Amino acid sequence: MKYGIVDYEVIGEGSPVLIIHGWGIDRTTMQAAFEPVFGRLIGYKRFYIDLPGMGRSEHGDVRNSDDILGILHGFAEEVIGEPFLLVGQSYGGLLSRGFVNKYSDLVKKLILLVPCVIPGVRQGRVEPLQVVERDEELLASLSKEDYESFTLMNVCLTRPVWERYRDYLMPALARADWKYLNSQLEGSFTFDVDDMDPVSIPTLIVAAKQDTEVGYKDQFDLMKIYPKATYCAVDRAGHNLQIEQPEIFESLLFSWLSSGLDEG
Repeated sequence: MKYGIVDYEVIGEGSPVLIIHGWGIDRTTMQAAFEPVFGRLIGYKRFYIDLPGMGRSEHGDVRNSDDILGILHGFAEEVIGEPFLLVGQSYGGLLSRGFVNKYSDLVKKLILLVPCVIPGVRQGRVEPLQVVERDEELLASLSKEDYESFTLMNVCLTRPVWERYRDYLMPALARADWKYLNSQLEGSFTFDVDDMDPVSIPTLIVAAKQDTEVGYKDQFDLMKIYPKATYCAVDRAGHNLQIEQPEIFESLLFSWLSSGLDEG
């Protein structure tokens, strides 16, 4: 489906959920992460969106995160049409908090997966690369290109993680317009998304202890703004937490959504 320059997909029926992926990937990565959970739950209508210049979405004249926020607000008003559960991964977590800052009345609940707190590349209290598990036989079998891609930020270098990375992230990375992302799109906002009074939105924050891109310590500070948040930092996981520790991630998400913790 199309909303302006943005391509999106809807799965299921019920209470709406808007799911926003991170920088340089697309909605298919979020479907791989979240559908194993939402597929077990009844009553959620999932809106998976491709951000401008990523996946199947064009970028038009979008130049910064303020522009993307305008698109997301229009999508929320015209396509979703009612308050919803908002999910943001990495850069999508920054966009989600920008949305809450401006349009908190539209957000019923919030899930932040390895959210970017400080815009820019590896800003804030990020972790040095620390591999916790590696399969030397697997790594030796990879091409130079695949090896460099896989080892860039993953910390569990095992065959199951490689297969998920190969199947779910590499195709999405290949679809991104990297010339546009690297030279034209400004990822920061013209305002501080976290400069606001505390909000009572039930929130789940899932961070990764070995995250080399956004860290996990700055994410804990978000508890000051989201006092009804549940926070978890998963060990033996980097920025691709959902493919490195999928069982833990899915268990956390399922428990929060089904146990009443999401009601505050």
